[in-house]
This record gives sequence, structure tokens and C-alpha cells, in this order.
Amino acid sequence: MRATRKKRLYLVLLMVVGIGVAVGFALNAFNQNLMFFYSPSEVAAGKAPAAHAFRLGGLVTEGSVQRQANGLTVRFDVTDNAKTVTVEYTGILPDLFREGQGIVAHGQLRSDGVFVADEVLAKHDENYMPPEVAKALEEAHEEGKASMPPGKTTP
Repeated sequence: MRATRKKRLYLVLLMVVGIGVAVGFALNAFNQNLMFFYSPSEVAAGKAPAAHAFRLGGLVTEGSVQRQANGLTVRFDVTDNAKTVTVEYTGILPDLFREGQGIVAHGQLRSDGVFVADEVLAKHDENYMPPEVAKALEEAHEEGKASMPPGKTTP
């Protein structure tokens, strides 16, 4: 093999390795920023990751909103009408946040089963519900119907 061909071969190999490393870094960054949606039933079943951020969505349970003494920390329950998860959030809640409201919270699950939210989003009008929340509520409703005695149509 001539010296010119050797140089070209080394250059091509170096470029392939460089591109491979760049793709590896890009995929790693993408994986770290990926955030999946889970319903309260999936979180209660243990399907949600413990050490990774994810989105939790459902309806705020009536009578569950508790404000802490510092004024900014709020604890409330989120349900999909099958299971319930307690959420803790420190910050200013959206103006549309209220009990019975559909919400999506971004955060992580603590070891005690409490979801610590970094951000809480509330739906913006009466007709809109995030698709993930609507699907989770529909699935929970179907599961609830399946577990009812024959002849009964509502819980």
C-alpha cells in the first residue's frame, strides 16, 4: 500500500470514528431530556421511573389541595378515577388550577411515593384536555366498568 492510500484510509477511519462519537453524544443527550407521560394508575403500578423525570397527568381530586405554612408549597392528589398519586409543588400555580381540573405536572417520583413537581400545567378552557390525560381517564373508566357488577353502569 502506498503512503497516499494509507493517509486516506486513516483519514476515513478517523472521520467514521468522529461521526460515531458525535452520534453517541447526541443520542445520550436526547435520552437524558426525554420525558414520558404516565397516568396515576401506571405510577401506582410501579411503571414510572424512580430516578428520571416524567410527566404525570390527571384530575385534581376534590378536597385534596393543602397549602403549607410557607405559602408556596402545595400538596394535592391527582387521579385518573382509578388510582391517586400525591403531588407536591413549590411555586406559583397557574391561574386555572383548581380542584376537579385536568393538569399535567413535570417532575420526579420520590422514594415515599410522592411526586415532586417542577412545573404544573392546567388546561386552558372547558373543551380542551391534553390527549395523554384524556386517554388515561378513558382507560381508567373502562377498567372501572369492567370491575363493576353486572347491570350497574356507573360507579
